[in-house]
Amino acid sequence: MNPSATVGVTCHSPNAVLTDPDGSPVRREIVLRTEALTRTYCMGDSTVHALRAANLVVKRGDFVALMGASGSGKSTLLSLLGLLDRPTSGSYWLEDVEVSTLGRNRLAELRGQRIGFIFQNFNLLARIAAWENVALPLAYRGGKVGHGEQKKMAMESLDRVGLANRAGHRPTELSGGQRQRVAIARALVTQPAVILADEPTGNLDSTTGLEIMNLLHDLHAEGRTIVMVTHDPLIARHANRVCTMRDGMLTEE
Repeated sequence: MNPSATVGVTCHSPNAVLTDPDGSPVRREIVLRTEALTRTYCMGDSTVHALRAANLVVKRGDFVALMGASGSGKSTLLSLLGLLDRPTSGSYWLEDVEVSTLGRNRLAELRGQRIGFIFQNFNLLARIAAWENVALPLAYRGGKVGHGEQKKMAMESLDRVGLANRAGHRPTELSGGQRQRVAIARALVTQPAVILADEPTGNLDSTTGLEIMNLLHDLHAEGRTIVMVTHDPLIARHANRVCTMRDGMLTEE
């Protein structure tokens, strides 16, 4: 399928244009691109159209918010972008790799190395320390990263989110905001191509949620690429692009 074709609903025009110091536009590479991405589910005799022919282009340095009510399709799209599910039809390129037809092992490799995840419920292991949670993506690389290097990289990542002094604490000894910072550090530790955040402030009070969004804003300012699911317009305002999901269809504001 021709990657340059446009089919169905498209969301690809950034609201902000990056420029070099001389004022000329920055040519940014495409990190992920979908074409007519579709996901349907069979429930008895019914077919549920969770995602309908979604076209999305995300360039390096974008901060994209996917807005929508529950059941709109935003979490379905995020699962497909995170290689946690397969589309029914359509194509998806991650850093120019067409991933829609890759095998499970290759998908797992890409997911572990090129995608960072931030979850609403943090998804931390309660029995191990914060730094060990951060190092998990490195530990899953089959011995390619030694234990000492894992800890070094995890500590650097925790330091970036302001939590190096809590590295030895277990998640149960941390506040909700601190746990989410650990989760963000884990997402950063592999230096991924894109960070996928699923309602990152959903389990936090408004003050702590704002602190987390300010951290994500700072990471974006450093050049990180972020795609975030949210139902809150105030949270979406931190992004430089806002896409809306409704009945499985994707549009950009």
